[in-house]
Amino acid sequence: MNFQDFHLLSLLVFLPLLGALIVTLLPAAEAGIIRTFSFVWAALVFVVSLPLLIAFEPGTAGMQFVEAAEWIPEFGIAYRVGVDGISLLLVMLTTFLTPVVVLSAFSAVEKGMKGFMFSLLFLETGMIGALVATDLFLFYVFWELMLIPMYFLIGVWGGQNRIYAAVKFFIYTMVGSLFMLIAAIYLYLAYAAQSGTYTTDILELMKTSLPVNAQILMFIAFGLAFAIKVPMFPFHTWLPDAHTEAPTAGSVILAGVLLKMGAYGFLRFAIPFFPLAAYRAAPFIAGLAVIGIIYGALVAMAQKDVKRLVAYSSVSHLGFCMLGIAAMNVQAVEGSIYQMLNHGISTGALFLIVGVIYERRHTRLISEFGGLSGVIPA
Repeated sequence: MNFQDFHLLSLLVFLPLLGALIVTLLPAAEAGIIRTFSFVWAALVFVVSLPLLIAFEPGTAGMQFVEAAEWIPEFGIAYRVGVDGISLLLVMLTTFLTPVVVLSAFSAVEKGMKGFMFSLLFLETGMIGALVATDLFLFYVFWELMLIPMYFLIGVWGGQNRIYAAVKFFIYTMVGSLFMLIAAIYLYLAYAAQSGTYTTDILELMKTSLPVNAQILMFIAFGLAFAIKVPMFPFHTWLPDAHTEAPTAGSVILAGVLLKMGAYGFLRFAIPFFPLAAYRAAPFIAGLAVIGIIYGALVAMAQKDVKRLVAYSSVSHLGFCMLGIAAMNVQAVEGSIYQMLNHGISTGALFLIVGVIYERRHTRLISEFGGLSGVIPA
């Protein structure tokens, strides 16, 4: 069977969005129906993603399941999607975690169920879209789309200081994105000046020849956006607040998928676009990664709130992923991607466990967790 004929990637990108739109049509008073529909729909998206894993050819270089269609031809912008060994497993992680997250919100979310499920499904479209986009403009659209539902998940359904955490998350991410946008426009114009044609095709833009100084500036601009998202030390300070205030479902998605977008961005864009700058920056990235590993671990050990403990452990764990990328050899990069998957599953599970304990004990203070077996015998 040729899965290419089914437009699998487009189906995966827009199926969650269709589900989100259907959720808006359901009666707000029927929270049970909204919950059940959202879970079934998210599970359907996961089932649709399975043929990607089955039909993917690991020995083949380049993009697979490629789709392309004209979008804004006068500017060389097109709808281009594809997956390779870097993005495939992260797409699978996203489609696997989303139904689990929806399930976790069944009893945890008490108000605004329609808006909550809409935000989750809308966020899934943004995440999958960013992972499969092979057009720089399309990637940027999905990159920014991810920001909106996550902002509302934290700001509306979060804890006591949710507005502070949501605004901090928004400002950090937006500032990084603006620098990336400026660099992307420069790269777009530089390619046009050299080739005589305008395009936002990632594979074509990689052919742009830039002097080292320009590469360094562009790498810093792209790298800042991705470093904030990872988050690398010292750009990590938004993360503990966002995790602490976010609802359990938001924390799982944030740790499981959104943090990986930063590391993915380095592998997909920053390093291939500006290889000389990346080579020069590698020792600095490695140094910051090692600091993040040690700092995150030490601060995690000092936490009294179990959710902040898991959040700081993420800073430490993602440091290993960035260290692998900075090593710039095949084994290290493969190990980095493997650790992204490990972190997505293990930390997602940890946040789910924290959510379960919080629902029963109504506290996240580690000192209050004595005698849990009486409250949670299973």
